Amino acid sequence: MSTEVKTTCPYCGVGCGVIARVDDNGEVSVKGDPEHPANFGRLCSKGSALAETLDLDGRALHPEIMSKRTSWNTALNIVAQTFRQTIAEHGPDSVAFYVSGQLLTEDYYVANKLMKGFIGSANIDTNSRLCMASSVAGHRRAFGADTVPGTYEDLELADLVVLVGSNMGWCHPVLYQRLAAAKAARPALKVVVIDPRRTATSDIADLHLSVRPDGDVALFNGLLAHLVQHNAIDQSYIAAHTHGFAEAFAEADMSMADLIEATGLPAMQIRQFFHLFQTTEKTVTCYSQGVNQSSVGSDKVNAIINCHLSTGRIGRPGMGPFSLTGQPNAMGGREVGGLANMLAAHMAIENPDHRERVQRFWQSPVIVDKAGLKAVDMFDAVADGRIKALWIMSTNPVVSMPDADRVKAAIEACPFVVVSDILKDTDTARLADVLLPATGWGEKSGTVTNSERRISRQRPFLTAPGEARPDWWQLAEVGRRMGFDKAFDYTSPSEIFAEHAALSAFENDDERDFDIGAYAAIDEDDYDSLRPFQWPQQVGKPSGDTRFFADGHFYHADRRARFIATPAKLPVRTSLDFPLILNTGRVRDHWHTMTRTGKSARLSAHIAEPFP
Repeated sequence: MSTEVKTTCPYCGVGCGVIARVDDNGEVSVKGDPEHPANFGRLCSKGSALAETLDLDGRALHPEIMSKRTSWNTALNIVAQTFRQTIAEHGPDSVAFYVSGQLLTEDYYVANKLMKGFIGSANIDTNSRLCMASSVAGHRRAFGADTVPGTYEDLELADLVVLVGSNMGWCHPVLYQRLAAAKAARPALKVVVIDPRRTATSDIADLHLSVRPDGDVALFNGLLAHLVQHNAIDQSYIAAHTHGFAEAFAEADMSMADLIEATGLPAMQIRQFFHLFQTTEKTVTCYSQGVNQSSVGSDKVNAIINCHLSTGRIGRPGMGPFSLTGQPNAMGGREVGGLANMLAAHMAIENPDHRERVQRFWQSPVIVDKAGLKAVDMFDAVADGRIKALWIMSTNPVVSMPDADRVKAAIEACPFVVVSDILKDTDTARLADVLLPATGWGEKSGTVTNSERRISRQRPFLTAPGEARPDWWQLAEVGRRMGFDKAFDYTSPSEIFAEHAALSAFENDDERDFDIGAYAAIDEDDYDSLRPFQWPQQVGKPSGDTRFFADGHFYHADRRARFIATPAKLPVRTSLDFPLILNTGRVRDHWHTMTRTGKSARLSAHIAEPFP
C-alpha cells in the first residue's frame, strides 16, 4: 500500500511543504502540500523534481578512514580521540566545526552545544555566514535581536513591495508566485525591483532600478533624506521608540548630483521611487543576497531599516523590512547559535549574564567568552596551521567558499579532517581523513525554520541506506566518547527539540525574541505530528502567526530601536590588474554546488551549470 508523508523542501528559505508519496514498488513522487502556510500547494521546478534526486549513486554508505571502510565504533573513537588529543596539546581553539544551512535544527543544536559548552571554543561557523550574516548584524544593531518582523502574508497585504538585491523569481520562486498572484488579483499593488541586472523578477516590476553594484546604501540614505525633507517621517514614533535618528539623517543627507553618481541612476527614476515609498504607507522591503553578499552588507540592511523606522512602517500588516534567507535552515541555525559570534537561543557571547545562563542550563564545564573564527577566517586559520582538527558537515567548501583553491590547499594540509556528508565523491569529501555517512532528505527527521520564522518538520519516508546515520547522532556519539556522556545521551531528535525549546524560554521573561517554550515538554507523538508554526510560541500565551514590533518595543535594554548611520562610501572598484566588476547570482533550476540537483536531467535542461 502506498504511503504519504508530509515534509519540507530542502532547498531555499521559503520552506515549502511537500507531500512525498511512496508507492508499493518503492517509487517516490512529490507534490506541494496544500495545507502548508508557506506555499499552499505550490512548488518550484527544484521542489517538483525532488524525487529525481534520490538515487544512491555516489552515496556514502559506510564510515571510512583514509578511504578504507571501517566500523562506526572505530571511526567515532578516532574522531573523539583525535579531537581530545588536539585540544589537550594545542587548546580548544585549535579545533573547529564548519557546518551548513542544510543541517536540521536538531543537528545544529548538538554541534553548537558540543563546541561552545563542552569543548570550550566558539570555532563553529556555517556556510550561511556567506549569505545571512549581514542581515543578522543589521537586525541586532537596529532591533537588539536577530528578528525578522513580518510574515509572507505581508507581501500580499502591501500596496508597495520593494525587492532589493533579490531575484525572487529564480531564488525564491514560490514566494514570487504568491506575489505575482497578489498583483494579478490587485493590480494597484506596485512592485519596485532594485538590481544591477535585469532578471526574470524584473518582469513583474512597475519600476526597475538598475543601481550600480554597492549603490544601495546611497539610494536608501537618499530616501531617508527625502522623507525628512518632505515631512513624511513619523516624528512621534521616532521620539517614542528609537534612538540615533539625527546621526543617521546627518550621514544620509546628500545632493541629487551625488546620489546620481553613487547609484548610477537617472534623477527621474530616483524621484519616482522616492515618491512611491513616501506616499505608500503599506510598504514591504524584501532584501536578499544582493544586499547581504557585500563588504558593506550590514550597512545596506540598516539603511533599509532606517527608512522603515523613520516612517513607523514596521510590525504591522503589509509593512516592514523583510530579510529573505537563502538556505532552508539558515534561520534555524541562527536560533541555536550556529554562528561563531552567537550563543544559543538568540543569546549573546559578549553578554556575561547570557553566558552564565546558557552554561547553567547546559550544566557544562565551560562556556565560551569570546567570538570564534568566522567562515573565511576559519579557513585562513586552517591554512596557517592554527586549526589542526576540522569537522565539515553537510557542505562542500572546496567548491562553495571564496578562493576555493586556497581552501582546498588548506584542507589538504590540515592534520585531521572529518567530513559528514551523504555523498562520498564531493570535492571536499575526497580530502577527508574520516568520512562519516549522513542521512539525507527523505531519511532524516527534524525541523527547519524558514524566512518568516515558521518552524516545520522534515520527516523521513525512506530507509537510510547502508550505515548512514543522522548528524545529531554522530555529534552526540563523539561528545559521549569525549567524556560528556550525560549531556549527549539523546535517543531521538524530539528530545533535542524539547531541550532547544526549553532553553529558548529559560529565564526569558520577554527579554529575548526567540521563545518556543510552549514545546519544551513535547513528546515523541506530538513531535511526529507537529504542524508548522511561527515563533514565538510562549508558555501560557495565545498561539498563532505573529509580527514583531507593532507595539514599538524592541530588544535593546531600553526597548528602543536604533537608527544606524550608514556612510555611503563605495569600496575601491577597479584597477588595471582587476578591471572587472563581477555580480553573483543563482540559476533557476540548480542549487548551490549541484550535488543534488545535478542528478536531475530535467533540471539541467534549462541551464546545465552555473555561470563561470
